Amino acid sequence: MAFDPLGRGPYTGVADGRIIFWNGESWTHFAYTSPNRSELCSTKPSPLSYLKNEHICGRPLGLRFYKKTGELYIADAYFGLLKVGPEGGLATPLATEAEGVPLRFTNDLDIDDEGNVYLTDSSTKYQRRNFIQLVFSAEDSGRVLKYDPITKETTVLVRNLQFPNGLSLSKDGSFFIFSESSPGRLMRYWLKGEKAGTSEVFAILPGFPDNVRTNQHGEFWVAIHCRRSLFNHISGLYPKLRKFLLKLPVTVKYQYLAHIGGRPHAVLVKYSPEGKLVQILEDSQGKFTSWDDEKQSIDLGGSP
Repeated sequence: MAFDPLGRGPYTGVADGRIIFWNGESWTHFAYTSPNRSELCSTKPSPLSYLKNEHICGRPLGLRFYKKTGELYIADAYFGLLKVGPEGGLATPLATEAEGVPLRFTNDLDIDDEGNVYLTDSSTKYQRRNFIQLVFSAEDSGRVLKYDPITKETTVLVRNLQFPNGLSLSKDGSFFIFSESSPGRLMRYWLKGEKAGTSEVFAILPGFPDNVRTNQHGEFWVAIHCRRSLFNHISGLYPKLRKFLLKLPVTVKYQYLAHIGGRPHAVLVKYSPEGKLVQILEDSQGKFTSWDDEKQSIDLGGSP
């Protein structure tokens, strides 16, 4: 999700390939990444039908507004890095490859004050519609990239990652944090100082992280979509079990993830800029919640 420079929103990408925003009363269409808009992009036939056409309709994941211009930068899982003006509409492609290798699973991004874009490419082998295969195989072709708006070039900053996911710059811009989902950890990449150009482990997590966002105090909120379970531990020890699961139908693999992999148990974790654990919020029942970082209060809500 993202809010524009005027504080409006949130804006979010949805499964039919659109980007929508909350106008205060209802969800409104704002932008899209694919020119191929048709009935193929409907999610109504079945819960998983959209997976068949994601590569046609697009799947906007990471969203960030560049405050200096009001433009929205988009990490689309299939169409790479794009941007769209403040009025919305069809987004313009900026990058579809890095050093000759196509972006196959563009995931999240952040933008520094100079307009440089840092983004994650979760895999060079699997696309988002095959993310279950990516999860079970734990292959390590993921990358963290940098797009230079002046040269229009995209370079690789970090290679050989297992499902790199959310990414967020530090408040002072000296480094950024990104989540490596399969190992369940946060990594820090230094942009300034004596460690510039190197990466290191920032935190080991109790589950599998997705998005990362920096708050106004420079702390990092991390979304963990589920905790580790006995099944996770066993499948990590025995690669043959994971290979067997890869051969099962996709719906069966979903059942493994949802049930044998542990009941829904969402976690929000907050870390200081130094990597100190500050706060943990847990939702062991799988309900929807909202948290006020200033009031330090949490509200239970319904399905959005």
